[in-house]
Amino acid sequence: MPPTLASLVHHSALKLTVRAGEDHLDVPVRWAHVSELADPVPYMEGGELLLITALKLDADDPKAMRRYVKRLVGAGVVGLGFAVGVNYDEIPKALVDTAAEEGLPLLEVPRRTPFLAISKAVSAAIAADQYRAVTAGFAAQRELTRQALTDGPEGLLAALAAQVDGWAALYDASGAVVATAPEWAGRRAARLTADVERLRDRPAPASSVVGGPDNEDRVELHTLGTGRRPRAVLAVGTAAALGTAERYAVHSAIALLTLTTERSRSLQAAEQRIGAAVLRMLLAGQPDHARAVAGELFGGLLDAPFRVIVAEADSDGDSLGGLTEVVESAAARSGEAVLVVPEGPGRLVVLAVDGGATVEACREYTATLEGERASADVGEQGEDDDPVVGLSAPAGPIAAAAAYKQAEQALSVARRRGRVFVEHEQLAAGSVLPLLADDAVRAFADGLLRPLSEHDATGRGDLVASLRAWLSRHGQWDAAAADLGVHRHTLRYRMRRVEEILGRSLDDPDVRMELWLALKATAAAE
Repeated sequence: MPPTLASLVHHSALKLTVRAGEDHLDVPVRWAHVSELADPVPYMEGGELLLITALKLDADDPKAMRRYVKRLVGAGVVGLGFAVGVNYDEIPKALVDTAAEEGLPLLEVPRRTPFLAISKAVSAAIAADQYRAVTAGFAAQRELTRQALTDGPEGLLAALAAQVDGWAALYDASGAVVATAPEWAGRRAARLTADVERLRDRPAPASSVVGGPDNEDRVELHTLGTGRRPRAVLAVGTAAALGTAERYAVHSAIALLTLTTERSRSLQAAEQRIGAAVLRMLLAGQPDHARAVAGELFGGLLDAPFRVIVAEADSDGDSLGGLTEVVESAAARSGEAVLVVPEGPGRLVVLAVDGGATVEACREYTATLEGERASADVGEQGEDDDPVVGLSAPAGPIAAAAAYKQAEQALSVARRRGRVFVEHEQLAAGSVLPLLADDAVRAFADGLLRPLSEHDATGRGDLVASLRAWLSRHGQWDAAAADLGVHRHTLRYRMRRVEEILGRSLDDPDVRMELWLALKATAAAE
């Protein structure tokens, strides 16, 4: 505890006597200052015990004393020490009455007590308090370190909550609550998610103080990590502002958690290198070697159906970083194994459990991006800032290469359609016709059918419509001729003209397929 006016009054060597303000003696004293100025306020910071002999004061004048005392109270002076037997044999009544009215503690200092003794007593008490705080801080640091080594972040949070007589919570990089202490603080920590997200957007390291609803508590938020993007956030909730010892404990917790997250970051980098090797083996058709290299690092991921996620980003933004955080956080919260392999600055490959929380988190994240893109005004949000994601069908280690190809195909379709996310199963369940909207396909169709269109433009027949009717009827002459309202011999003549103009035989199934797709592509473009 820092020195207070009460502790100075009870100091046996000082012999101080309270003359006014008896109810305000429990305030801390930051320093003892001697000043005989008529207005010492410009030289005050607040929290001082002011010592005077009234050498330059008219202490008998009630008006002068009222002005003097009011200025001291306004400046935050916590007490006034008046030395008797120097200029006044006793404290003038005008000063006593004014101090009582304003609630300013007034202490009588006997002549045999020099001001220096009071200053030394205050200084010694402040030094002792700081020593106790530092000692308590070191003890707290040892306890927090022990808990971090034995019980991990959860044990550290529990020790920190006990040190500050409050609660503590740890958030991951996505802003989700990872752990709390005590357990009842989980609901309180969850209500601060928006504040945590705002703090994560600021340059690291960053901190903020949040007042609880209805003044429930006072919460300090601190980002963790040494990089540009915070790896986690620590929240500390207390009923009042932190003291020196509590501040030491919080700073120790920040340092220990930062070391933990950075160590995890190094381990994660090593895991990514192993993961990249495992992925290469899977794609090379060597699942047994992949299992041997992976060991237990990726749990049962290679023993159960998994999905392959391939994501790309054109810009240098944090879109892939955001997707990585979402995927890893979902896996950590659900206890699922996940393999995340960055393939250069603009590409990411993920293997995740089929039907698990990781794949669902990817769906939700990309759905949010799709919604933001749909609601944004033109030019307000660039599409290049969003990742493009393809998801494979469920597969096992033997079919990993096929699943990877499926994810790439889904990604390619997503890019052509201007989508953020496409699942390969959606392509298999839908129609091939939307894929014909590609500019290259349309150019091919126009080039293939142009000779027929130019022939029809001369008014010498309707070869394009005749070809469409004949193909739609699978080469049945009578049915196709009936659809066109012409004789079948006329239709036969037209089909011979088509073969002559195109230089291709309609007996070739590949030619019929190309012509049918070309007709569909041109129809979709109209």
